[in-house]
Amino acid sequence: MQDTAVTETAAEVDTDTRTSESSTDSGRAVPRTVALKPLVLGLVVAFLVIGLAAVTWQLRSKSDELSAIHSAEAGRAQAEQIALDYATGAAEMDFRDLPAWRARLTQGTSAELSNRLTQASSSMEQIISPLQWTSTAQPISAKAVAGDGGIYSVDCFVSVMTTNSQAPEGIMSTATYKLTIDSGDDWKITEISGIDSALSGDKAPR
Repeated sequence: MQDTAVTETAAEVDTDTRTSESSTDSGRAVPRTVALKPLVLGLVVAFLVIGLAAVTWQLRSKSDELSAIHSAEAGRAQAEQIALDYATGAAEMDFRDLPAWRARLTQGTSAELSNRLTQASSSMEQIISPLQWTSTAQPISAKAVAGDGGIYSVDCFVSVMTTNSQAPEGIMSTATYKLTIDSGDDWKITEISGIDSALSGDKAPR
């Protein structure tokens, strides 16, 4: 009987010891699980930050591209408007008021071109005055092409109604102008051809 009691007591002690060890092992595992959570959370946050930075960079890059496109379109539109305004004014003339025409002919041009146009206008007046030339003009369209250094080449078309002593009933024609505009020089016109298309001669500056 005593041997049996001792054996049962030993078994109970062994069972308690194992339970205690199991509990101890389980208690040690909990801190390891808890310690992994901040690490995982940190990785998730890091990935989110990297992703957000990538998206922000892409949006900024797209925004810069759109700004560049809008700026280029605005530049071409401005060059086209300048060219049309100039061509329309240059095509309008009245033999009774040639100073006003000469002013329009040189308006918005560079100093060098202005001198050339002033000299050429004297030759053109030898045609305008004897023929009692008058003309009115309406803009049609313009197409600008951007070049290096803010230089624009513009082709523009103007509808011109002309009357003179040889055609008192009037003649409708289309004048074609090709202008070079320098946006870096206050959008001055630096080269021009086609002024003679509003006349019947070949007196335009080249």
